[in-house]
Amino acid sequence: MQVILLSDVKKVGKKGELVDVSDGYARNFLIKQKLAVPATERSREILAIQQHDKELEEAALKAKAEEVKAQLEKITLEFKVKTGEGGRVFGSVSTKQICEELQKKHSITVDKRKFLDTESIQSLGFTYVKVDLYRNQVIGNIKVHVSEA
Repeated sequence: MQVILLSDVKKVGKKGELVDVSDGYARNFLIKQKLAVPATERSREILAIQQHDKELEEAALKAKAEEVKAQLEKITLEFKVKTGEGGRVFGSVSTKQICEELQKKHSITVDKRKFLDTESIQSLGFTYVKVDLYRNQVIGNIKVHVSEA
């Protein structure tokens, strides 16, 4: 029997897939537990519409990420840190501080877990930090300037 999965099922398939399973498994478990629906003509039409909507939504998210990337290219974030003899830096600039500064000064929200360079900046001067804006397809660069306080 062919069914359309309504959610991910281990060893069977992912949500939205059309899969072949035994009649008993489909009727007694998948359909009863609301994990799947029978693959009728109408349910296939609904699946096609849902997949088309999902593609449009993904395209919109990617376009928004491209806009954010363009904004990030123009921005230079300034941080002041205490320094000692010979330009030795006390402390560092973390990804959390970069996120907060972007939100406060430029109203751009970036998740601190999406940074590809996860190490803190511990040197004076300019540094480029990469951030994943959309599923490793759109990578933005943030220019960070660290200077003496």
